[in-house]
Amino acid sequence: MAILASDIEAMIRTGFPEAKITVMGDDGAHFSAEVIDESFRGMSRVAQQRAVNATVKSAIDSGALHALALTTKAPD
Repeated sequence: MAILASDIEAMIRTGFPEAKITVMGDDGAHFSAEVIDESFRGMSRVAQQRAVNATVKSAIDSGALHALALTTKAPD
């Protein structure tokens, strides 16, 4: 069951509607994403990544998304 980068972006966008989101990867299971959002300001990197992972949890739990490497930060 392959998943598309656009699907992952849409899932992340549900939790971070104003974020700048870039998702890369084209093998259908392994992706990387950069999420830049104001809500991350003052949060630890671990908390930021947990928040993003929560938005894609259903895809991870179903096995559709095998790996998602994350880069998260507040805007400069």
